[in-house]
Amino acid sequence: QVQLVESGGGLVQAGGSLRLSCAASGSIFSINTMGWFRQAPGKQRELVAAITTGRDTIYADSVKGRFTISRDNAKNTVYLQMNSLKPEDTAVYYCNVDGTDMTKRYLEVWGQGTLVTVSS
Repeated sequence: QVQLVESGGGLVQAGGSLRLSCAASGSIFSINTMGWFRQAPGKQRELVAAITTGRDTIYADSVKGRFTISRDNAKNTVYLQMNSLKPEDTAVYYCNVDGTDMTKRYLEVWGQGTLVTVSS
């Protein structure tokens, strides 16, 4: 079993910053891509940012220049630094990780979600 524990969500005013963290634990052999998705009320879940083992990154156009994704491989943790937050960033943010478990089987795991609310 592999678990993801997210933290760092909350309420912030527009223009403010938040940092999300997601730590993976359990029967992990290796982690490949780590990413963040978000889902706003009435909308589909969308990719926010992702980072590969080699630290290549991809961002949604709506967050480029404001959000930064990073990872600490030693801690199996991925971070999302969110600056210049806008009300439209309000959503539940989900961590997503893929890799292999100790039996060398492919795994993909989702976090429980953390709510980010940006007030205007």
